[in-house]
Amino acid sequence: MNIEKLTPILVVEAIEPCLPLWKEQLGFEKITEVPHEGALGFVILRRGSTEIMMQTLASCRADHEGLAQDLRVGDVVLYAHVDALDDADRVTQGTATIVPRRTTFYGAEEVFVRTADGHRLGLSKHANAPK
Repeated sequence: MNIEKLTPILVVEAIEPCLPLWKEQLGFEKITEVPHEGALGFVILRRGSTEIMMQTLASCRADHEGLAQDLRVGDVVLYAHVDALDDADRVTQGTATIVPRRTTFYGAEEVFVRTADGHRLGLSKHANAPK
């Protein structure tokens, strides 16, 4: 299994107050946004080859109970793009699964596990990713 990209997801109360720092001061561009309950629920920001994601706690809770269990504002979830999700399933066998394998509305196959030290790690294979 090859990890092609690893991106932090910053768990925030609200995204809008966070954007001036990331966009105006640090020079990131918002490349993806997903609304949730009349506000931004999720964004992807990119500057060059560096990418971060932000997701509101409310959006995390609506996404999947297993992912949001004991999640707090200020936590970071790691999201890894892999070349083969079947291989990811094999190498994480014995690790606590918190979101079973699923296909998202944006076409990614993903699974989330909790590492031995308590961190959340999403492993994802995107349909449009090169093979």
